[in-house]
Amino acid sequence: MSKKNSQTIPARVLLGPGPSMIAPRVLEALAAPTIGHLDPYLLELYAEEQALLQQVFQTGNEWTFSISGTGTAGMETVLVNLIEPGDFVLCAVKGYFGERLAEIATRCGAAVDRIWRPWGETFTVEEFEYALTCHKYKLVTLVHTETSTGAVQGNIREIADVAHKHDALLVLDTVTSLGGVTVDIDAWGIDAAYAASQKCLSVPPGLSPLTIGERARQVIEKRTRPVHSFYLDLNQYASYWNGAHGYHHTASSNLHYAMREGLRMLLEEGLENCFSRHKSNAEALWAGLEVLGFPPLIPEFYRSPVLTTPRIPVELEEARIRARLLNEYNIEIAGGFGDLRGKVWRIGLMGHSSRLENVTILLDALKKLIRG
Repeated sequence: MSKKNSQTIPARVLLGPGPSMIAPRVLEALAAPTIGHLDPYLLELYAEEQALLQQVFQTGNEWTFSISGTGTAGMETVLVNLIEPGDFVLCAVKGYFGERLAEIATRCGAAVDRIWRPWGETFTVEEFEYALTCHKYKLVTLVHTETSTGAVQGNIREIADVAHKHDALLVLDTVTSLGGVTVDIDAWGIDAAYAASQKCLSVPPGLSPLTIGERARQVIEKRTRPVHSFYLDLNQYASYWNGAHGYHHTASSNLHYAMREGLRMLLEEGLENCFSRHKSNAEALWAGLEVLGFPPLIPEFYRSPVLTTPRIPVELEEARIRARLLNEYNIEIAGGFGDLRGKVWRIGLMGHSSRLENVTILLDALKKLIRG
């Protein structure tokens, strides 16, 4: 059996699609003593964390908190609470995670229709307008920043208006967006959104922040059947977080210490300053990749500053280069998958990973490997 321990775990430069690198302050918070999940101190921490999340989501929604689980748990939580068997759901699919929303909605018993765009493209408002005239849908699902492509969907406010005009709720995936680009839940009119701790929030994997607006909350509270998942039942989560603090599950106090610290750091920097940092570092990366012969797949006007997908020349053994980056330089980037397998890399500049020195060491390493 391997005798590897913490002293042999490599210190990677994490520049993939997540997890991102963790700031020393967050790691220090994570290492604080564990306390019980109903300890009065932890309940006070929840209240602070909730207020911080409301600022980052830019919302006044009371149902704004972190659930125990990764971003997929947040995705499933929102859908399993809003959907009852037989509901009609429209899923906008422009990459891997748009399709995952459709799969989970189907497992919840929904009658799912899809609108499609090729991987790397985004939707027009008119496409939603036309699709929503074809059927009466209960909700529409949409990924803001698609982690499989690096494309950021624009016109969110207009898409929400169209959905509401047709009496549908809009569910927005902000897993890769939150903390790296503007997410304005109240101004955009989003009914439900979820994210993940391990990307632009720079917190270890294991928590999924989410926010539920008043329209969606009423749908959940007026369900005709109980939510079929006990663990993901938002009525019970809300009781745990708000007011009565009724027992629901044993949450990780340490992960919540880390989440609070990550949110504090983000707001100390300031949202707009944080977004500007991500954008300027991404621009330096894009320029360097162009020089090396790796033009980004996504047009600049809807290209994500937190996740870049450079095109890979067909003659390059892209998997071998990624492996050498990891093994020789301790730098992690990811390959494409699905429709983009072997065609792009996925390079993340998220949260604490989004620093100019990381851009520099990656570009230098790539230059050496390509020339070699």
